[in-house]
Amino acid sequence: MVIVGGGASGLCLAQQLTATTTRSVTVVEPPDWPARPPERTWCFWEEGPSAYEGAISATWSRLRVHGADGSGLTVDPAPQRYRMLRSTQFEQLVHARLAAHPGARVLRATAGAVQDTADGAAVGCVAPDGRTLTLRARHVFDSRPLHALPPARTSLVQHFRGWFVRTATERFDPTVADLMDFRVPQPRHGLAFGYVLPLAPDRALIEYTEFSRVPLATTAYEAALGHYCREVLRLGAFTVEAAEQGAIPMTDARFPRRIGSAVFRIGTAGGATRPATGYTFAAAQRQSRAIAAALDAGRPLVPPPHGRRAMALDAVLLRALDTGRIDGPAFFTGLFSRIPTERLLRFLDGATTLREEWGIGLRTPIGPMLRTAVELPFLPRHFSPALRSAESAS
Repeated sequence: MVIVGGGASGLCLAQQLTATTTRSVTVVEPPDWPARPPERTWCFWEEGPSAYEGAISATWSRLRVHGADGSGLTVDPAPQRYRMLRSTQFEQLVHARLAAHPGARVLRATAGAVQDTADGAAVGCVAPDGRTLTLRARHVFDSRPLHALPPARTSLVQHFRGWFVRTATERFDPTVADLMDFRVPQPRHGLAFGYVLPLAPDRALIEYTEFSRVPLATTAYEAALGHYCREVLRLGAFTVEAAEQGAIPMTDARFPRRIGSAVFRIGTAGGATRPATGYTFAAAQRQSRAIAAALDAGRPLVPPPHGRRAMALDAVLLRALDTGRIDGPAFFTGLFSRIPTERLLRFLDGATTLREEWGIGLRTPIGPMLRTAVELPFLPRHFSPALRSAESAS
């Protein structure tokens, strides 16, 4: 089989498909820069040892949320831990595992059209030296970003810029990750927050993030980051060692997962990004395990990465945020203060029961959420431009 795209979703699937079988797998990755994306950061919570333990950059045993009023809440996500992966280390680890597998290979080439054939599918590719070649496989899994998003009733963007900073003195607690810090000026539409992942007492990844309709100019992110680091975090003297920037779709669009008799979409292109949070990496792992299990059972399919109830709840939340019916900072800080952390994280992963979700719903602004739920089925769906997903919060 062929996997088009060697990002988080493509390599997660390759790792899963080759972990316990002798399947033949070819991963088609674009040649070096400028075709390859810059280094990215993926975060997720997970219980027990990680399948990518050798590539984990940092872990945190506690999570913190700051309200707009300055109040702080620190919670323990046990038995789960929050983990960070950098794309370079992740790719190196998975590439090494694929190199040790007799049926796996990574092909550096620019993939073109994918077409069904009588016995599977064919992928047209162009090698770095200009040669054309055609890969044929029984199944093809395509993780490339879409040129246009499917029509949706609500289309927001989680967009951000982050600095890897080093401070002159020890300013961070490496055991605590700040998931949402709402002590930043809020935009007229949507919400904004800071995000702090300490890597050492004097090093951290600090991001400024917005949920809104359109991304900002880089200069606006830089100004917001400068204000956050100096006026809110009061870091004192610091240097910026690297930066990253990205945008992730937050939409209730329906992403087709099968686009041919033997061609499937995975990752963000296949709907793996959780609409209400932007997290993708954990869903990519679940989706990969489900695909491998389906193939083992003789069913070539890509199961949905999120359940129907989770998607319905996310659609209501996105619409409520977009219309301004709920206060974003108050909503998210309320979730962490009123709901046990372990249950909340399961909810965000779509692993809660209907009874648990009912209890969570009762702890949200009931009137605005019900009004939104009632109107949602009657709203038309519209097309919006696609974004090259960074999968950075995932």
